[in-house]
Amino acid sequence: MKDPKTVIIVGAGSGLSASLARRFAANGLKLALAARNPAKLDALCAETGASAIACDATEPRAVAALFERTDELFGAPDILVYNASARARGPLVELDPQDVRQALIGSAFGAFLTAQEAARRMLDAGRGTILFTGASASVKGYPNSAPFAMGKFALRGLAESLARELQPKNIHVAHFVIDGAIRNPGRTEPADRPNSMLDPDAIAETYWQVATQDRSAWTFEVALRPWLEKF
Repeated sequence: MKDPKTVIIVGAGSGLSASLARRFAANGLKLALAARNPAKLDALCAETGASAIACDATEPRAVAALFERTDELFGAPDILVYNASARARGPLVELDPQDVRQALIGSAFGAFLTAQEAARRMLDAGRGTILFTGASASVKGYPNSAPFAMGKFALRGLAESLARELQPKNIHVAHFVIDGAIRNPGRTEPADRPNSMLDPDAIAETYWQVATQDRSAWTFEVALRPWLEKF
């Protein structure tokens, strides 16, 4: 989309979503950051001018309230970023079914709810961009991580379906395979493996490039990995 003005980032925190907020703010976009605990975003909001909104993305009423609030703040979003996810780890036979349910809801159902609300507004506006944050698990399931793989495979399927449905209506849908660990506060690579983690600012730059593409050459999927990550 050319010249976006507004963005909602769902699942905001101190890692990738903070880098995304800074990158979008650098271009003058109005920002809404959605998180279950918005108080943790005070410093980021002060830095970027964003508005923090409490939202459990897995609850339909909470998601509806999020978009009603952003309607009041700046109208329909030009860009939605779904950056939330959830996981449960362990051997298959030891997994708690309720933990698995929550992992699936957090990674996939929440994405559906937020995309649905965004698409309703974007269809009325005649344009928009929806960006989904995937992971290595979007394309390959690892042992002891079945719930995360299930959720991220579902997220990728949602993205692909929505791209085919919405792109002919001038709504760009893209999915990002983050294939590696992301460097963030409290987690950095060892000294003998420099740049072995993804720099969140570099990821955010790619999101911005995809979000502002000309519609004659839209990207659906990007796989991002550090130079030492195995395919």
